[in-house]
Amino acid sequence: MKTLYLDIFSGISGDMFIGALLDVGVDFHQLEQELEKLGVGGYHLHTSRQQRSHVAGTKFDVHVEDDACCDHDHDHGDHKHGDAHAHDHGHHHDHGEAGHEHSDSHEHSHEHAGHSHSHAHEHHHHERTFADIEQLIQRSKLSAWVKEKSIGVFRRVAVAEGKIHGKPPEQVHFHEVGAIDSIVDIVGACVGLELLGKPRVLAATVVEGTGWVKCAHGRFPVPTPATLEILGARGIPVAQCDEPHELVTPTGAALLAELVESFGPMRDLTATKIGYGLGMRENKTRPNVLRAVLGDTTEASAAHDWETDTIAVLETNLDDINAEILGAFVEKALAAGALDVFHTPIQMKKNRPGVLLSVLCAESDADRFTALMLRETSAFGVRRHIAERRKLRREFTTVKTVYGEVQVKLGKLDGKIVQASPEHESCKRLAEQANVPLKAVYEAAVRASAN
Repeated sequence: MKTLYLDIFSGISGDMFIGALLDVGVDFHQLEQELEKLGVGGYHLHTSRQQRSHVAGTKFDVHVEDDACCDHDHDHGDHKHGDAHAHDHGHHHDHGEAGHEHSDSHEHSHEHAGHSHSHAHEHHHHERTFADIEQLIQRSKLSAWVKEKSIGVFRRVAVAEGKIHGKPPEQVHFHEVGAIDSIVDIVGACVGLELLGKPRVLAATVVEGTGWVKCAHGRFPVPTPATLEILGARGIPVAQCDEPHELVTPTGAALLAELVESFGPMRDLTATKIGYGLGMRENKTRPNVLRAVLGDTTEASAAHDWETDTIAVLETNLDDINAEILGAFVEKALAAGALDVFHTPIQMKKNRPGVLLSVLCAESDADRFTALMLRETSAFGVRRHIAERRKLRREFTTVKTVYGEVQVKLGKLDGKIVQASPEHESCKRLAEQANVPLKAVYEAAVRASAN
């Protein structure tokens, strides 16, 4: 199975990830064209061949044009500048600062490889909430897969920042990840994977540096709070090395948490292409590069081309809940973004009838839905475990039937269509127009999908 292995011995940031993808074969012009589907302007992309510690690779940069927030001419090594803190690292400073009190014009102090820079600039027009960014991506002409993965990355950052600052994820304001250059980094990373054919993504153990970073509220040790929250929420272990810099940015951590199936040494991987995405700085103890290995895995678990991810499964046994309250909870949890909600009849102690209430959600949303279950039901506790999923690769298409055009979701395994699911609203509308049973439109759409 086609596999991309990320060897993160020197950390990861959004721009290094894209640089590595370009170095293993992603076409730069195709990447540019796909990113145009976001419908935002004011930036241009730049790529160049450089070396770090005599290792040649690709340096990727996003240059923001005519932008007061980022008008530094990138003379600090093309760092992105945020509102709350600056990090002494050689990657793009590409993560979000959320929940900080600030005025429209303010000072920042940044340390870059041993020297400091201070500057003031306007940034209020770059503030975006997670909802703003989600809407921007959903309204774009990007593929459904890129939309799903990009929003997933942003959601992980929002949840982490919300937890740090004591706010719900939807209220988190992104001052930096909301800026154009960081949106391009995150969406561009997902576009790059799609252009590679959506390979299975594996990674080495996450290695972070040491030291301290400056924050608006003081100094924090590496790993930064957001990075640690993002990795911890996914259950990803971190090992620190003696490199005296931050190596893993929150955006890099969120990309790992959303896209990587598992972490560990390479196993049964035959390398066909090897690429290096470069950071800005020359590190003291290791090359400042992200190594990406594109190849084929031969292990049995990689025998199919299904997609994989991990989700949280939340469960509680209830024997004293009103049926109407249970029904209201199901509606509320689904509206809040749960992947699925269901209840199953069970027999509890003392032979009492009860229900097993189950909620499936993203790992990053587990705390939020646990709290919802405890508040909205009669539960005194909620069990939680993390489950792996194997999913058919999904595509959306429109088929022609005798009743009209119907949108259909296709599920593919190893390149073959094994499931075809007509969209309900599309079928319902045609059934009403033609005054025929709904199932007749469904059956016609399924037959048309098989042709």
